[in-house]
Amino acid sequence: MVTPRVVTLIGTPRPRSQTRAVAALAARAIGGRIGPVEQEILDLSALAAALGSASASAVVETAVEMVREADVLVVASPSHKGTYTGLLKTFLDRLPSGALTSAVALPLLVLSDPRHALAVEVHLRPALVELGAFVPTPGAVLLESRIERAGEILDGWAGQVAPQVAAVLGTRAAAA
Repeated sequence: MVTPRVVTLIGTPRPRSQTRAVAALAARAIGGRIGPVEQEILDLSALAAALGSASASAVVETAVEMVREADVLVVASPSHKGTYTGLLKTFLDRLPSGALTSAVALPLLVLSDPRHALAVEVHLRPALVELGAFVPTPGAVLLESRIERAGEILDGWAGQVAPQVAAVLGTRAAAA
C-alpha cells in the first residue's frame, strides 16, 4: 500500500505566519488520525513574485504538480475581506479544471473576525469542489483570538473529518 501524501498549501503572502503554523498543526492532526503519511508544505509566500509574472515559471509548475499529486490537501489562508487571499486565488486559478480529482481537500481559514466564519464553506470549499476535490464538511476555522488553543480545536476538527478522509483514501486504494 502506498503511503498517502498530505500537502499543506498555505495561501498567505507573509512567510512564517500564524496561518502557516496553524496549517501545520491541522495537517499533523489529520495525519495522526489517518495513519502513516508523507507530509509536505507549500508556502505560496515564496512563490508570490513568480505567481504574479505573466510568463511561465518552472517553480510555479512544480508547485502545481505537487498539489495535483496530493492525496490529502490542507488548504489554509487567513481571511481577507471575508474570503481567502488573492495569492491563494491566483494559485488556484493556475490549476486546470478537474486538477484535484485525486485529492481530498481540507479548507482552513484563520479569522480575525468571527463574522467571516462562513467564508470557509461559502468561498473556499466551492473553489476546491470546482477543481474536482472531495471536500469533507466542515471546513476548519480558527479565530486569531483562539490561536493558543489551536492544537485542541484542530484536533477536534480532525476527529470530525478524518473518518471521511480515511474512507475516501481506502476506497481509492481498493480500486487501484
